[in-house]
Amino acid sequence: MPDFSAKILTWFDSYGRKNLPWQRNKDPYRIWLSEIMLQQTQVKTVIPYFEKFIQVFPDVKSLATADLDQVLHLWTGLGYYARARNLHKTAKIICENYGEHFPQSFDEVLTLPGIGRSTAGAVLSLAHDQHQVILDGNVKRVLARFHGITGWPGNKKVENQLWQHATKHTPRKRVAQYNQAIMDLGATVCTRSQPDCGPCPVTKKCYARLNGEQKNYPGSKPRVSLPQKNVVMAMIQNDQNEVLLLQRPPTGIWGGLWCFPELEQAATKNPDRDMDETNNKTDDITGWAKRTLDIEITTNPAWPTMKHSFTHFHLTITPVPARLLRLRPGIMENPGAVWYNPCKPDQRGLAAPVKKLLEKLGEKQ
Repeated sequence: MPDFSAKILTWFDSYGRKNLPWQRNKDPYRIWLSEIMLQQTQVKTVIPYFEKFIQVFPDVKSLATADLDQVLHLWTGLGYYARARNLHKTAKIICENYGEHFPQSFDEVLTLPGIGRSTAGAVLSLAHDQHQVILDGNVKRVLARFHGITGWPGNKKVENQLWQHATKHTPRKRVAQYNQAIMDLGATVCTRSQPDCGPCPVTKKCYARLNGEQKNYPGSKPRVSLPQKNVVMAMIQNDQNEVLLLQRPPTGIWGGLWCFPELEQAATKNPDRDMDETNNKTDDITGWAKRTLDIEITTNPAWPTMKHSFTHFHLTITPVPARLLRLRPGIMENPGAVWYNPCKPDQRGLAAPVKKLLEKLGEKQ
């Protein structure tokens, strides 16, 4: 066994994580679910979501037959909601095409929604001990530092170099343990900031450590100025203090989630300004509601703005409480609209800022 993998496996035997909720057996469903949740999310954040999710959906069939709203509800706050939508799609495919059994062919797994090369390798190696290579964010960091690979791992040329090293180091034996070990090493020792190089099993040959350049590896993503988007969220309540929520389209930002009606504003140089100083005055919301929703409302002073960042833009939210005056008959027959009781939350997917605002509304009642 190559020296690199042998040292990491020896370290894993003593210090690796072996009691995570998805490690209690080699169930491909649990491992697949955990790998999807762990994409761009830390273990400590994932654990409570995983445990709650697995209680409701203990197997792939229960997930496939579930309503997407319930899946998104359990995902609320975990972010990157396309993961949940793809999870639901894949569960259906597994039930329809593979007899409720997770496929064991790498090429077949790679065709499933939301599963890339590294995730496919992780599931098949951890669940079936197949000789598969992985390259998640933690592994990229370990290999970039050890080999001194310059550049941002998101760059295809850099990523290809890392894949070559990952393939070279992956042993033929104890593949599942090795893949878990190198992920654990990156997550607990070779961390993004302040790596603890002392207990690292490969520190004596690590390029970054030998040159005192740990902070330079891996290379940072090129900085770009993200655009700013400003929206007004109209929190429209009826006489029963229920709030109007609309379901977003199935794809895109917050796809399939329930949100307040939104009025997009022109970008401002200072998005923290009071509502009455922005390009769209509070008074404009009443006209907008009548034009787009065919309802009459009256508004109250805006709440403080909220900030929310996505991969490609920053969002500033101005929450505006409003009261319903008149509703067109039949408008609530639309399945994409609901009156929601913030004091009695139900099981539907909510965008994280919407959930916070609903909780605040409930506290005020």
